[in-house]
Amino acid sequence: MTTTNLLRPGAYALGLVTLMSFGAATQAEDEFTAPLTALAQSEIVAIASDPAVISAIIAQNAVTASYDQAKIDELDKQWRAEVDAASKPLVDATLANAASQYLKGVQEASGGKYTEIFVMDAKGLNVAQSSLTSDYWQGDEDKFTASFGAGAGAVHVSDVEQDESTQVFQSQVSVPVADPATGNLIGAITVGVDVSML
Repeated sequence: MTTTNLLRPGAYALGLVTLMSFGAATQAEDEFTAPLTALAQSEIVAIASDPAVISAIIAQNAVTASYDQAKIDELDKQWRAEVDAASKPLVDATLANAASQYLKGVQEASGGKYTEIFVMDAKGLNVAQSSLTSDYWQGDEDKFTASFGAGAGAVHVSDVEQDESTQVFQSQVSVPVADPATGNLIGAITVGVDVSML
């Protein structure tokens, strides 16, 4: 009984610390929402407007427009299998295209502010990326549904999370991509942002 009584204050303190940490995390996310939204509406929209990005999305939309969910799932499964495989035809073709090379250059030039950049077509499938993503289809995730799915001018800012491998606190910021010639939405872009560099 004495042991139980001794543990109760500690358990309470742990609970209090957890609640305080949660509050701090929420406050931190609120603190970054405005600058991340401003970044989305300026730099990220500019990245998405590059001719290499626009032409790559338009070209891929012409191919994937007829894909049903079974085809999308098949490609996503292939991509996931290729991530750790020796032979990576789908991954290599995506990483080698001109739009991916452009995004890689943008990430490198950011001096660490951008941790990842990837572009999706109208189905939510990867078109181009600065570095390898774990999956090929983003169409069921907020980064796509709350940007492309929400229409022109939408901005989706994810929760601030710590990347386990880099220890960087980052948020994924996503906006829809429009064809400048028509104004029609053609895809979306997601940029990982190191919030310490805002």
